[in-house]
Amino acid sequence: MSEFESIKVAREGSVLTITLARPERLNACSPQMADEIFAAIRAVGDARAVLIRGEGRAFCSGADLAASSGVAMPGGDRAFTSLSRHYNPLIEVLASVPVPVVCAVQGPAAGVGCSIALAADFVIAGKSGYFLQAFVNIGLVPDGGSSWMLPRLVGTAQATRMMMLGEKIHAEEAERIGLIYKCVEDEALAGEAEALAARLAAGPTVALGLMKQTLREGLQSDLSTVLAAEARTQRIAGGTRDAGEGAAAFLSKRKAEFSGS
Repeated sequence: MSEFESIKVAREGSVLTITLARPERLNACSPQMADEIFAAIRAVGDARAVLIRGEGRAFCSGADLAASSGVAMPGGDRAFTSLSRHYNPLIEVLASVPVPVVCAVQGPAAGVGCSIALAADFVIAGKSGYFLQAFVNIGLVPDGGSSWMLPRLVGTAQATRMMMLGEKIHAEEAERIGLIYKCVEDEALAGEAEALAARLAAGPTVALGLMKQTLREGLQSDLSTVLAAEARTQRIAGGTRDAGEGAAAFLSKRKAEFSGS
């Protein structure tokens, strides 16, 4: 894989693993790190699932406020530029990449780190993990798509709590309120996340990617639009080799062996 400075990228089988690798900064996400994750996702190639995790005792403590953009400008303008050029494109590519994305969270997933985690299709957190919208504590507003994601995941009341009170949502509560997929013991986190990514990578990749697309459309469309989208994507999925294999396996009462095509 290509060399990066703030992340590590590895490929095992059909799973592409991206590790945030600034443990001395609790994996604070600099504009450079955002660009590197973006590049790694865009270069997913024939990988059939992506796993994102953090090195050390944190997933990501938020945007790196100490990182220099190399451009002298007031704080608000600097934040606008960083979001527009670096962080927002990253969230968009995580949501739109046509393969499943699994995120493993230990320790803090704060600020834009929370957004990066929640933009994944599945979030598994160890019991040490927590999710924090810390913006109110420094006089800023939520970003990284959290104003869109949070109310859709947990409803307006819990989203408002997270954004306006800046309270930590620990992993067990995060699972209970539907913020994340699953909470596990810390020592089980790596294995659980890897097993889920491998399971997804062995699935019908085209269909899974179309599910992501239709789910996203469904969050912002009416019923008639979604029905049309489902019919359109079902036509695509129905023409894949995996659909033929799935039907043949069903008729012969065996487990399907999907190729991702």
